[in-house]
Amino acid sequence: MSKITMVEAVNLALDHAMESDPDVVMLGEDIGVNGGVFRATQGLKDKYGFKRVMDTPLAETLIAGISIGMAAQGLKPVAEIQFMGFIFPTMEQLICHAARMRNRTRGRLSCPMVLRAPFGGGIHAPEHHSESTEALLAHIPGLRVVIPSSPVRAYGLLRSAINEPDPVIFLEPKRIYRASKQEVDHKTPLLPLDKCFTLKQGQDVTLVSWGASVKETMEAASTLEQHGVSAEVIDVATIKPLDMETILTSVQKTGRCVIVHEACKSFGAGAEIAASLAEQALTFLKAPVERVTGFDTIMPYYRMEDHYLPSPDDIMKAALKTLSFH
Repeated sequence: MSKITMVEAVNLALDHAMESDPDVVMLGEDIGVNGGVFRATQGLKDKYGFKRVMDTPLAETLIAGISIGMAAQGLKPVAEIQFMGFIFPTMEQLICHAARMRNRTRGRLSCPMVLRAPFGGGIHAPEHHSESTEALLAHIPGLRVVIPSSPVRAYGLLRSAINEPDPVIFLEPKRIYRASKQEVDHKTPLLPLDKCFTLKQGQDVTLVSWGASVKETMEAASTLEQHGVSAEVIDVATIKPLDMETILTSVQKTGRCVIVHEACKSFGAGAEIAASLAEQALTFLKAPVERVTGFDTIMPYYRMEDHYLPSPDDIMKAALKTLSFH
């Protein structure tokens, strides 16, 4: 078993899915000949042919619409949107059709499609290339929103997403596409959707995050450990539907919670988690829930990018703030 990066794990998951199921097809801009902007689909057109790995025009609405049509007729399309900033033209198709297919047909049809998109900042990209708007999609009934944070979880969650009979938005944090390596191969198990993953056990405070921010959250937890603070770290992984049970169990133990995400603060997924904790775990909380997030601004250009993104120091300060309440 070899160690590979997250983007290589995405490629491997797509390869194994197509190998095991002839109904799996792929489509997107430059995914065939070029292997995608980040080379996530490199080599797959040569292996499976142009009928299963299809280069499309620069037309996101078309990509989403064709995927829905394919899915309704029994195929399992995996579509790529080059960057999350380009996903907005797909919204009419996703909201009005993909998310409603099962309900509209009273279960006669489903929509087993996956829409992949690299998302988030941290790569010094131009405008529209660094968005983190997962909360927009999570608000839509009928859509799953899945965000991996490591090569193993990218592989296991993408394989499960492709097997899912309803639409899945699979957001890939491109800042950590090549940040680390893990052992992944065809024997790597598929991972359950709709479940959080507890990455580190702790007693004093619960740190909740997803996507690329898990990296900084784990770094903060390690630093807190050196200061005698035992932090539990939870990777949400599936933003919608949200596994509050795992988060609640942790907060009932620690009594404190810090939520970390790089999307802007207002009306983000972190606010939903904080509200659920207020509703279901208020008597267990020893301190107000803290949120460490991006600012309520447009994602800045590269010169200010590091200032915008949550840092391990920001997370550590928020955790220590919760510990100041007795």
